[in-house]
Amino acid sequence: MALQDVLFSQGFGTRRVCAGLIQQGWVTVGEPPQACTDPLAEVEEEGLVFHVQGQRWAYHERAYLMLNKPAGFECSQKPSAYPSVYTLLPAPLRQRGGGAAAGVQAVGRLDQDTTGLLLMSDDGQFIHRLTSPRHHVPKVYEITLKHPMKPAQVQRLLDGVVLDDDPKPVRAEACELVDELHLRLTLTQGKYHQVKRMVAAVGNRVEGLHRSSFGDIVLTDDLPPGQWRWLTENERAGLTGRR
Repeated sequence: MALQDVLFSQGFGTRRVCAGLIQQGWVTVGEPPQACTDPLAEVEEEGLVFHVQGQRWAYHERAYLMLNKPAGFECSQKPSAYPSVYTLLPAPLRQRGGGAAAGVQAVGRLDQDTTGLLLMSDDGQFIHRLTSPRHHVPKVYEITLKHPMKPAQVQRLLDGVVLDDDPKPVRAEACELVDELHLRLTLTQGKYHQVKRMVAAVGNRVEGLHRSSFGDIVLTDDLPPGQWRWLTENERAGLTGRR
């Protein structure tokens, strides 16, 4: 692939912009870095590492990321009241591929006041598989409650509750009362405000909500709020069942 096409595919601007970066000497290729000022120079994508204006990048045909979402960010490209969660990512990740649907997209959404694990990708099939209810991908939420939760309320969540927009009951796959004000809930669906509405349906209220895992991926303390990282190949394969 031509070097300017590599930069374009990775989100560094239009092909003309990418060609300009290369011609001006802002791009080096390989490790140790080798200068290249020819936009049409052919490079091998697999294992490719390059630097743009001194910043190291590795070539990824598709982007698969995890982000530790902090409170106060909307999972929208066009937020209405709070900053977009996409502003936490480097510009190239927001521009990958060009076109109307450029950049990575959130795999489902978290409310602005909800924290925790958010997966992101520019692979439409990957996103669809993880968000489709028929694949039953579990997501675990840590819930801080306003009032002490009673065992009978926990059982109702397991048995199923009716939400106002759907006559069919929705239920938790698992529900653990860590203490009277801390509930751990596992869902395989992703309806609008589902956790908050389910808790409200059994007579309680969510005071704090944090997603701690998505499928096999568990959010650990080494990824601080507001930070992101690439998924490993094994993590990605574990999510889709394709190893």
